[in-house]
Parts: sequence; structure tokens; C-alpha cells
Amino acid sequence: MHDLEYRLATAEDAPTIAAIYAPYVRDTIVSFETEAPDAAEIAARISRIGCHYPWLVALADGRVVGYAYACENRARLAYRWSVDAAVYLDASAQRKGIGSALYRRLFALLRAQGHVNAFAGIALPNAASVALHEAMGFKLIGIYRNVGYKLGAWRDVGWWQLALCEPPRRAIEPVAIGALGDAVLDAVLAGRATAQSLTG
Repeated sequence: MHDLEYRLATAEDAPTIAAIYAPYVRDTIVSFETEAPDAAEIAARISRIGCHYPWLVALADGRVVGYAYACENRARLAYRWSVDAAVYLDASAQRKGIGSALYRRLFALLRAQGHVNAFAGIALPNAASVALHEAMGFKLIGIYRNVGYKLGAWRDVGWWQLALCEPPRRAIEPVAIGALGDAVLDAVLAGRATAQSLTG
């Protein structure tokens, strides 16, 4: 693949994202959804999630081949410094470093926003996903046993945690993704900056 580009997702990306996600829902235990959402539902999710959290896409030669996003970890307000994170790739984009590149940009933006922890739930077994997350610094913190039933069997889900930063002594309110400004977004998405270099 050549000419890789990373940017924020838009509603126009929804049909391609839906097509990437559908096999994970239909054919695997990676997602615990049982009906693949259509493009309209994906567009609604991008709008709802993307108003506060990063939702990124990777493009190869102008075509969306993967995406990663963060969303709230729990609805209750005291959880707002923590997020859940996920990444999905088209079959053509796997094992090419695109998933880790999406995650590096996602986590840099989350740090710049002021988030403290990222969590990832992985339906087990999934050696490739475990390897990716642990390579990014995630640590296993626990396993929900027999928590879901899909494709004819009860499934375990492991939970991994990434400390995005040291928890500050006094909690600083996270900002919405749009509050970072174009210069910060452009620098992180282009791979020219990390959250640490942006904040000094």
C-alpha cells in the first residue's frame, strides 16, 4: 500500500466503515453485535461519538481501509477521564502496521484532550488483537468469563488497560476533540507530533 493518510472520520465514510465492520459482526466473535449496522447507523455513531472523542480513518491510495475510535467507558460522570478504544481493518490492510498507526494517533489525541486511561475489551481467543494491544502498552486487568453467547458458544472477554498519562493530582476536565484546534489535529494525524511534544 502506498500514500497512506489519516484523518477524522465523516458521515461520508459511513458506507465504507459499515462494509469493513460487517464481517466482524457476521462471521466472528470480535464484535458482540449480532446484526451488522448499516451506513445510516454508522453515520449516526460517527456524529454522536465524534462530537467529543476521536474517530479516525486510515486511507490507502484514497480508499478507507481501517478505522479506530474512542468512546465513553461508562455513562456515569466520574468515569469521564476514561475511554474505551477499538480498531478495525479491512482484510487488505491487516499486518501492515496500519492498526498500530491508527492507535498511535488516537492515543496522542486522547492525551491531548486530557483523558487518563484507555480500555479495550477483547473477545477470547484473539491472539492478533491481544498482540496489537500489548504492543501498544495495554496490560491485562481481568477476564469476564462466559459473558456473551455468539456463534453457538459462550464467550469470555478480556479487558486490557492503557495508562495514557499519570493521573494528575487535581483532575482537569477533558476537552472535546474539536477544542484541540486544527494545528494540533493536523500535526498528530500527519504523524509530526505526539501529545507530549504538543504539551511540552
